[in-house]
Amino acid sequence: MNTSTPIRVLIVDDEERFRATTASILKKRGFEVIAVGSGIEALEEIKKRPLDVVVLDVKMPGMDGNEALREIKKVKPEIEVIMLTGHGTLESAFEGLREGVFDYLAKPCDIDILARKIQSAYAKEKRIAFEEPRVKHVMVPLSSFSTIHEDCTVAEAINVILRSFQVIMSTTTVHESLHRSALILDKKDKVIGVLSFTDLLEGLQPAYMRLLKDRPLMADSIHLEAPAFSGMFTIMARDLGKKKVRDLMSEAPPTIDANANLMEATSRLLELKIRRLLVMEGEKAVGVIREQDLFFEIANIVER
Repeated sequence: MNTSTPIRVLIVDDEERFRATTASILKKRGFEVIAVGSGIEALEEIKKRPLDVVVLDVKMPGMDGNEALREIKKVKPEIEVIMLTGHGTLESAFEGLREGVFDYLAKPCDIDILARKIQSAYAKEKRIAFEEPRVKHVMVPLSSFSTIHEDCTVAEAINVILRSFQVIMSTTTVHESLHRSALILDKKDKVIGVLSFTDLLEGLQPAYMRLLKDRPLMADSIHLEAPAFSGMFTIMARDLGKKKVRDLMSEAPPTIDANANLMEATSRLLELKIRRLLVMEGEKAVGVIREQDLFFEIANIVER
């Protein structure tokens, strides 16, 4: 969905970690986010600033989600509200539907699904006519991925990837689709490669095993097995941490233009038998489009 300005989202949840983590991830996805911990605070925000979509927890102390929903609709009837039902009952769900909830999501919720629901709610609230999105509307922005410079050590790269896991796992009520790789940048911050879990595992192999992998004809004539004695994994892992990222990284994903249509992206993924494409605007990488991004767009269309 093409919007000239960021979608303004209000998150209302009494769980502080959920608010902080969800707000952080959604901001990286290009949303403008305000997060508050109660229904009363939500009403104050709605009265003093323009907002597009509210993400509202059902169970909160004091004013619960259903009561907050009624008050929000009194102040701004046209605003769309997505309710989180980790603690919700069937009765409370029916109550919310009567009050005009756009949709319900159960906790823990996947961030990709939440982002799509927010976009759909915004389109309904603004009465935006359907226009098939382009790659740039469905991709994950580059800022959502871990990035590492090619001259970093593998140990430094592992720390960067670990930090991205720690941010996502700091709460049990939101799930990010974990990026099981990091993008590698050169000195000019151009994406030149990818460091994946597979690259790290292959880096543990002795040099002669990697040589045989690169030369299959030699492998057919020479039978060698990887060493498997106790302690070898630790030795190789310590050695791996000292290597440079450039020595292990895979090539950067094939590219696709940000303005390409989704059928072109689908065909390219299938033709090349890959799972992701690097999205370009001119000479600049701006994001990545993955299999699951297309899946969620399919789901969005089917449910419409």
